[in-house]
Amino acid sequence: MKVSFHGQSVVQVQTETHNILIDPFITGNGMCDLEANQVAPDVILLTHGHNDHVGDTIEIAKRNNSLVVAPNELAGYLESRGLNTHPMHIGGAHQFDFGKVKLTPAFHGSAFVDEDGNSVYTGMPAGILLTTEGKTIYHAGDTGLFSDFKLIGDMNDIDLAFLPIGDNFTMGPEDALIAAEWLQAKKVVPVHYNTFPLIEQDGDAFASKVKPGQGIALKPGQEVSL
Repeated sequence: MKVSFHGQSVVQVQTETHNILIDPFITGNGMCDLEANQVAPDVILLTHGHNDHVGDTIEIAKRNNSLVVAPNELAGYLESRGLNTHPMHIGGAHQFDFGKVKLTPAFHGSAFVDEDGNSVYTGMPAGILLTTEGKTIYHAGDTGLFSDFKLIGDMNDIDLAFLPIGDNFTMGPEDALIAAEWLQAKKVVPVHYNTFPLIEQDGDAFASKVKPGQGIALKPGQEVSL
């Protein structure tokens, strides 16, 4: 399969049978190389309800009849907007036709601001463990460092992990390095940085400090094969 990074926390997973898009913040994301009106995912996975993660989900999912998998309250809100959703919650797993999804804890917030400026509570934020074609991908979502990263690493054989390094709203590089060590992932990619001045970081410097051969600072549009 091909796994690509597209700025902020946007990740695309292309398997033999499905196109899976995670946190599709495309419009308004100056780091993103995608066009919202051109992507055609079968499935959208969401970590939480902040606008820089939900992004273009409503438009994309309606156009493509995509299945949207999200934490329960966020899924409920998106269902009220006419989307085909599957609600989940932290600690729960489900086997889909495209792979297995399990939600993990994430220490952050979660609310969506709609077009009228109303803030809608969208439940607990989460990380995502996606297992498909014999590989496991971990997208931590927005989170600070917490000790369960070690538990997640002990319980899962993670091939590729996406960790936020932007600081201020999430882990910074120093804490993300600790998370990477605990997760024991074969490959680690930094995300959620450089989209805005407040979260500017050096992704290459972070990647160089991960265990040799494990850190990869993907530029928007670059991919890795699993």
